[in-house]
Amino acid sequence: MSQVVLITGASSGIGKSIAEYLVTKGFTVYGTSRNPKSDNLNGVHFVPLDVTQNETIKSAVATILEKEGKLDVVINNAGKGISGPLEEIPEEELKSVFDTNYFGPIAVIKAVLPTMRKQRSGLIINVTSIAGYMGLPYRSAYSATKGALSLTTEALRMELKEFNVKVTNVAPGDFATNIASGRYHAPLHKDSDYAANYGKSLALMDEHVDGGEDPMLMAKAVFDIINTKDPQVDYKVGAFTQRISTFLKGVLPSKTYERLLLKHYKL
Repeated sequence: MSQVVLITGASSGIGKSIAEYLVTKGFTVYGTSRNPKSDNLNGVHFVPLDVTQNETIKSAVATILEKEGKLDVVINNAGKGISGPLEEIPEEELKSVFDTNYFGPIAVIKAVLPTMRKQRSGLIINVTSIAGYMGLPYRSAYSATKGALSLTTEALRMELKEFNVKVTNVAPGDFATNIASGRYHAPLHKDSDYAANYGKSLALMDEHVDGGEDPMLMAKAVFDIINTKDPQVDYKVGAFTQRISTFLKGVLPSKTYERLLLKHYKL
């Protein structure tokens, strides 16, 4: 029997690439979006799921289990971007990005764990971000959500070891997707004291995404992780300069690393 995979946020970008690639490798793939356009697209079975609505999560998982009788791999990919000076980001937007990027994946994990513990098998892959390994200017909330999910994964791996349920992070750098169009941008007010630096940083963020890597790199990385008997704690996928940045943070003095970021963002 083929392995059954659930991937959230599979209607576009990285999630779509992963889902469709796994179909070509013989997996039975269930993708989710809040409002699927079809129940089957390019071989991916779609079920409605909003990671901020627990009832939709429970319903999607129940549907998959009713049809397949098992669930082998869960990929927490759904997420949203957010940028802006922290002082100027509305509180409701800060809560919203945590609901989607952190509490959403946790709710999905809680919904699938009873099945995986009973099976004494399973793999959970949390899509975090290289941005989650460092605090980036004007991306503080986004970095915080992905950093929180990454650390939670580290703890959860140890909690689930006795049940043979494996958990890992895969952290992408910048990829050529439509994430920028869906990102919440704090308005760029010309009279704001942050206007000049925020404007430069915002343009740089969009430039990085537009010139980002092919999402197929992430699809192939996830496929390799699934086929790894004992996955690492985390994986980083993307341009060399972005991957090496996490290593440099661990070995350089903190203020030296901060100066590198300031130079990079022209601040």
